[in-house]
Amino acid sequence: MCNKEIVVRCESGLHNKQATYFVQKANEFESSIWLEYDNRKMNAKSLLGIIYLGIVTGTTVTLSASGPDADEAVEALSALLQRDVY
Repeated sequence: MCNKEIVVRCESGLHNKQATYFVQKANEFESSIWLEYDNRKMNAKSLLGIIYLGIVTGTTVTLSASGPDADEAVEALSALLQRDVY
């Protein structure tokens, strides 16, 4: 299992287009991927789950993954959260 704490730098957080792109990217990986914020943990492959978290710019989240490509998934997705993802 791979975990990483990330400060979200996307200009408008993870909403609408950004969340859609993030989930599409997460679905490219075989691993199970989770995004945690404010004591809520959601499947990173679920658009409704990601939007439900209400992540805004400056928020610290924990990204975790387990599976054959967990390290690659965490690195790729954390890079998306560091910039505007679309």
